[in-house]
Amino acid sequence: MSVLKGKKILLGVSGGIAAYKTAFLVRLLIKSEAEVKVIMTPASKDFVTPLTLATLSKNPVHSEFLNEEEDGNPSWNNHVDLALWADLMLIAPATANTLSKMANGNCDNLLIATYLSAKCPVYFAPAMDLDMYKHPSTLSSFSKLKLFGNAMIPAESGELASGLSGEGRMAEPENIVAFLEKDLSEKLPLKGKKILITAGPTYEAIDPVRFIGNHATGKMGFDIANEASKLGAEVVLVSGPTSLKPKYQNINLIAVTSSSEMFEASKKHFDNSDVFIAAAAVADYKPKVVANQKIKKSDVTFVIELEKTTDILATLSLNKKKQLVIGFALETENEIENAKLKIQKKNLDLIVLNSLNDEGAGFGKPTNKVTFIDKNFTIEPMPLKSKEDVAKDILNKIIQLFYV
Repeated sequence: MSVLKGKKILLGVSGGIAAYKTAFLVRLLIKSEAEVKVIMTPASKDFVTPLTLATLSKNPVHSEFLNEEEDGNPSWNNHVDLALWADLMLIAPATANTLSKMANGNCDNLLIATYLSAKCPVYFAPAMDLDMYKHPSTLSSFSKLKLFGNAMIPAESGELASGLSGEGRMAEPENIVAFLEKDLSEKLPLKGKKILITAGPTYEAIDPVRFIGNHATGKMGFDIANEASKLGAEVVLVSGPTSLKPKYQNINLIAVTSSSEMFEASKKHFDNSDVFIAAAAVADYKPKVVANQKIKKSDVTFVIELEKTTDILATLSLNKKKQLVIGFALETENEIENAKLKIQKKNLDLIVLNSLNDEGAGFGKPTNKVTFIDKNFTIEPMPLKSKEDVAKDILNKIIQLFYV
């Protein structure tokens, strides 16, 4: 999975011969499953057509502050909206002229106006002849822009448009994409962390046909796993029976059925994990005896003797060393007090409490309404959100616990 997947990338194209390479660059970004919008300087349209980049990016290309409409009423390209839309901005090629304008705030076109409005990370890939590349004014632009927090994608050496050979050639599109991926990967907040997550229900067999289970779908656990992977974590997801699949191939999915299988799989990975998130709805009891054959219907009443299952969360957490351990509590009464007792009893760092009394929360819903309670009993109620957004909140709490 590319770290560019799902990223909103604003590509600025300035007027140099290397602009022809932006067609290949856009194609690679789209192949990485990024969303791309393009801003072109007027001069860049002499080297590559807006139609080409619009077709490849699947978005309109912007060049002027105003668009002339057929009815005579011009529409405005809002540079602030474009800047705020982007997760990152990439200016490639960045000519000496454009770099100087960026460094000195000379705002005379849509690209520079958008750059000056950007709050996201900005990358620039210089492209010019070798003497221009080494000129003191260009070197000053490089220094200023890096001082501003922009990231420079160094030019490469090779044959230049002038016929000379040397440094100044814009990095090849595949090298630009590799630079972005490497730089973004190294900055991911959970890079180097291993997160173990349980999800879904468990099925406790009565006989080869019947089982004791619950209504959990596993969505909350899968959403947490997907978000953790996006943030750079190595993810092991131990899931009970569910139709869900992880979004990302690098998530290590371990499919189990029973609580005992979930315990064994979790125990295997717990010691090497930095975080354990117990989002599964594990059965509290299981049949003491499992029939080898399907039980025939005979008596009017039928009694199944149950025994407790292993409490996966408590068993692993009580033996934790470095791990952060996050549990879930689904309550119907005395929610806060029961959650606090669970934090103490199970040696938790954080509990995610949700109540079946809250509309929109619980099993089989796309939304959830949770309250965070940490081991110091700090209570933080959250509004009703999609489970994807709740997953983001949970990971943000984990990041806080790591770095505060």
